[in-house]
Amino acid sequence: MKTDDLIGMLATGIEPVPRRAATRRLAWALAAGVPLAVAIMLAGYGPRRDLVQAMFWPMLWVKILFPAFIAWGGFLMAQRLARPGVRVGLSWLLLAVPVLVVWTMALQSWFFQPAGERMPLVMGQTWRTCAMSIAMISTPTFVAGFVALKGLAPTRPAWAGAAVGALAGGAGAAVYALHCPELAAPFLAVWYVAGILILVALGALLGPRVLRW
Repeated sequence: MKTDDLIGMLATGIEPVPRRAATRRLAWALAAGVPLAVAIMLAGYGPRRDLVQAMFWPMLWVKILFPAFIAWGGFLMAQRLARPGVRVGLSWLLLAVPVLVVWTMALQSWFFQPAGERMPLVMGQTWRTCAMSIAMISTPTFVAGFVALKGLAPTRPAWAGAAVGALAGGAGAAVYALHCPELAAPFLAVWYVAGILILVALGALLGPRVLRW
């Protein structure tokens, strides 16, 4: 077979990838994963009993919004990393800034407390279960995110997997916040961030294996 014939055969039937394909696939992953995460939270944990009253407390919204912004940053990074040659740009700031803000709040709270009251702020009442609960609640979105990326073309699969981990972990932490009784900034800075990092690390490990093409 001549080279020109081979090239023509390989090119037959090739169609351009639809615009915003990565964004749509990841949006579908969120639409599939987050309701399942809410279902896991409701069935396995239940919302906090004073949730309606707590909605008027600023720290509850901090607890919900800071992981939600991390999820948004993971979404933007993942949809960029899903396309060959597209730079991440400044989307990483949506991962770094929320963590920096909550750590700043945590340090201020830590230093203004008497020495004997500092560790209880970090440990709270649920430190043993918080990070792993976030990881478990995040699992549906994590799996759906990988399925979404599997049909695309990430050229940096470890980074793409880590971005999916940030997306899933942030969304899962925001859902878990509706159950979690903890409100202290030092607790959030350690255990919520740890729960999200579990998914980020797992995504970075699985990316090169699952997202190869």
